[in-house]
Amino acid sequence: MGTALIQGASRGIGLQFCSTLAARGATVIACCRNPSSAHQLKNLQSQHPGLIDIVQLDVTKEADIIDASQYVQKNHKKLDLLFNASGILSPTGKGETSLRDLSFQGLQETFAVNAFGPVMMAKHFSQTLMAGGGVIGGKVADPKQQHTAVFANMSARVGSISDNRLGGWYSYRMSKAALNMATKNLSLELGRGGKKVICIALHPGTVDTDLSRPYHKNVPEGKLFSRQQSVDYLMAIIDRVTFVDTGKYFAWDGSEIPF
Repeated sequence: MGTALIQGASRGIGLQFCSTLAARGATVIACCRNPSSAHQLKNLQSQHPGLIDIVQLDVTKEADIIDASQYVQKNHKKLDLLFNASGILSPTGKGETSLRDLSFQGLQETFAVNAFGPVMMAKHFSQTLMAGGGVIGGKVADPKQQHTAVFANMSARVGSISDNRLGGWYSYRMSKAALNMATKNLSLELGRGGKKVICIALHPGTVDTDLSRPYHKNVPEGKLFSRQQSVDYLMAIIDRVTFVDTGKYFAWDGSEIPF
């Protein structure tokens, strides 16, 4: 039923991805900074014996990424999906509303989590993705279709430059725009040769997580998704993408977002 790696698996959308994929029967490599304190993830692991492998990985530390990639290569051999789920608005947990809120350190930390980490994941896991390409649970719609592994980054609509009409949220907007550029770059490099990887950026909508909680009052009725809703929408996209979709930036409803 395929093998998936979720980076940022201990809470929020990442945790829900682990739950949804394990329920499908997929093998899930759940990566998080502190496995010893990831109680919800451990509970999920106990509900799906043999399907969830918890691996320590701090996405801001290249040594951790290298160690995890070597472990996955040795113990799992291939990946059919890698989803980068971790993200922060800023180190303070709030989007900056003006220049006076910015700090150099805050920008660095936000970029490290939202942009630098995911592209380093691509660097160190690309070979394992090239070895994959199976279906992530469920049935094959077309048994003759050649399947390609998927590398997906959790972006955000506010990372769109042409869609920016309000300003603010400097570090979050900038880091997600950088992530989108990295995704496009990766789609070109990992689209060459015989073993290709589909690379996409995904906007999950506004989801009921710790990251978005300070802004729930501004969300229109019916537009605040549960984690399950959002992951179901994103998995529907992941399930259907083919190589013609690589390098694209999709909203939760499958529509393309302008970069």
